[in-house]
Amino acid sequence: MERRVAERLRGALDPFGFEVHAFKVGWYNAVVQPAFHLPYPDDTLAFVVLSAPSMFEKALKPFVNKERLKIIRDPVDQCVSYHLSRLKEKFPDQTVDIMFDYELLPNRKPKFLAQTAAHVSGAAYYYQRKDVKLDPWGGKIFGVCIHPRYGGWFAIRGLLLFPDIQVPFLEQHAPVDCVSTEEQRIELLEQFNFHWQDTRYRDIIEVREKYSEEQKTYFATPPAERFKLLGLTQEVHRSIFH
Repeated sequence: MERRVAERLRGALDPFGFEVHAFKVGWYNAVVQPAFHLPYPDDTLAFVVLSAPSMFEKALKPFVNKERLKIIRDPVDQCVSYHLSRLKEKFPDQTVDIMFDYELLPNRKPKFLAQTAAHVSGAAYYYQRKDVKLDPWGGKIFGVCIHPRYGGWFAIRGLLLFPDIQVPFLEQHAPVDCVSTEEQRIELLEQFNFHWQDTRYRDIIEVREKYSEEQKTYFATPPAERFKLLGLTQEVHRSIFH
């Protein structure tokens, strides 16, 4: 069952630069604090959705060109919402619950821990402080996911949950440990925590695909100024921020 669902999802999302990776809710709930548990049985089928570097050209720019008068919030968030929400049409006989990475709980915490979901699904390795044996830091250190093909040039966009589909025999595959040495892991975490704006951490491994210069400029630009880069009119811009 998981394979048929995955094939249908990939058929719908691959052409737009998205990836999906399957996991069981229980894998995720077993490694997060109870406050972040997903409220489904352990064997419930779920998928984490990533955007590859190609999403900018394949999904975002066409979406903006088609929907420019309907854009009322962050264009990337709205583009992702559009494509994931349409998936429900592909599964008329199934319930499909969607959680987006930008959604928050009433206490302002995220609805799910995106990097943990990516790790348990095998999509990308979540490197954390605990992965370094000789810890050289004193303060708080945040972890970061690295994809085996894209390095840090990707984003985790959401979860797709199928409450009606139980997959007790789904086999878990560990993510690729592509930053395998102690020295590399220290370098990665230091670059991500202290120099994230120069994006060097994204190239900690040799990548097969990365953001275009246009895409780099877009994400390096303050959110309020990104609309101009996409050719959105001043009228649309005002409707968003006023």
